[in-house]
Amino acid sequence: MLLKNYRFKPNTISKSMKRAIAICIFILLNSKSEAQKPYNINYHQLKDYQGIYQYLNNSTLTIAASPKDTILYAIINESKYKLTPFKKDLFLNMSNEKISFFRNKQNKIAGYKTNSDSFYIVSNKVEFLVEMWYPRITNHNPYHYTYQIPKNDKDGLSTGDIEKAGLNKLLVDEMMNNIVEGKYPNTHSILIIKDNKLVFEEYFYEHNKNKVHELRSATKSIVSALTGIAIDKGYIKSKNETVLSFFPEYSIQNPSKEKEKITIENLLTNESGLDCDVSNPNSVGNETTMNNSEDWVKFTLDLPMIDSARGKGMYCSGNPITLGRIIEKSTNQTLPDFAKENLFKPLGISNFIWNFKPDKSSVETFCQAYLTSRDLAKLGLLYLNNGRWNDKQIISENWINLSLKKHSVVQGVDYGYLWWNKYLESNGNKYYTFAAQGNGGQKIYIFKELNMVIVTTGGNYNSQSFSDELIKKYILPALK
Repeated sequence: MLLKNYRFKPNTISKSMKRAIAICIFILLNSKSEAQKPYNINYHQLKDYQGIYQYLNNSTLTIAASPKDTILYAIINESKYKLTPFKKDLFLNMSNEKISFFRNKQNKIAGYKTNSDSFYIVSNKVEFLVEMWYPRITNHNPYHYTYQIPKNDKDGLSTGDIEKAGLNKLLVDEMMNNIVEGKYPNTHSILIIKDNKLVFEEYFYEHNKNKVHELRSATKSIVSALTGIAIDKGYIKSKNETVLSFFPEYSIQNPSKEKEKITIENLLTNESGLDCDVSNPNSVGNETTMNNSEDWVKFTLDLPMIDSARGKGMYCSGNPITLGRIIEKSTNQTLPDFAKENLFKPLGISNFIWNFKPDKSSVETFCQAYLTSRDLAKLGLLYLNNGRWNDKQIISENWINLSLKKHSVVQGVDYGYLWWNKYLESNGNKYYTFAAQGNGGQKIYIFKELNMVIVTTGGNYNSQSFSDELIKKYILPALK
């Protein structure tokens, strides 16, 4: 601190003082570099931490050592979160919080501590597929991609050749080679539908066409579709129905005349006015707090108002959760059953998982849906074709148009009915798209002007996914 505040005059510093200053600077720089120096640990040592461990709400998580990047990963469901080595038995999670492992008398890992909580190891007998660490296992170095027309599985998707669809195969080849080389890690799948035909379909790591993938917030766009179907079929009178009228059993906290005005449409556009905004860490409606509450819907409706209904757009997961419960109450069906009967079955979707229980039992699954990438492509194609599938109107064209129209601005981006209304810029051109988006890289992009749908899935949770970059750098420029 003395060095920082002292102002030296020219030609007044003695040689001994110069030497002292140099030593101090060397010590400061050296200590800083030591603090930043990563802790070295090899893969064999890292495997000591592998196992199944206790976790929150009587659940478990798995910890695995990656042979690819010598990083430890906490795996919750199928989501992988980095634990970076910091010191012996000490790791940092993706929020730079300390995860400290402790050992038993035999010097074996017995569990870990985070904050004031301790969790014990349940079993250290776990096996991991090598495919989960590498985009693609190949004997060729360097890898050279060979394009193949997607297989026609007679699942409702027609397939075609990418070059006949007007895309430059060389750019797509380059994209594939770079993904397999590891330049775009945690990309799980990419599908392209052009002119109503699936012309590109590739999977990476342990993912394949039959494996369902978590959708995270892309599930919100499915809730939007189901809201439209419920209105189309008369279960819900209109988008202008007030939200509180569906919940007479609740004694609502922070009551107000403005809260009574919140409508179904306000939930769809994320303009409920409730103090719930994922971009505001001080929001009372913090998503983590909601996830640990006994009743997510009541938690949401109890929030104070900080704006009028149809005021500022604020990204709030409680809004679509509440919509899901409104659909259940209006149809006397669970949300997944209503989806199965009225959306999934007409599209030929049978392979899905959806446990919609908006309470603390869903703290790690977020009430999200799990679908295959092909089935996500079907949803995109349904919207591209204005709600029609095989000459049958599944969702009214009016609802499709309303859903994709700009109604609000959320996080600086135009927003429809739980659909993003955005553009991607590539080579100086703007390509307008409607998007369902989820944390990690789960995306359905609908390019109406290009008659194209792009689906991506990924595992870049709580970090920037590569999906937009891949589309802007390779796919959109490939259009002839």
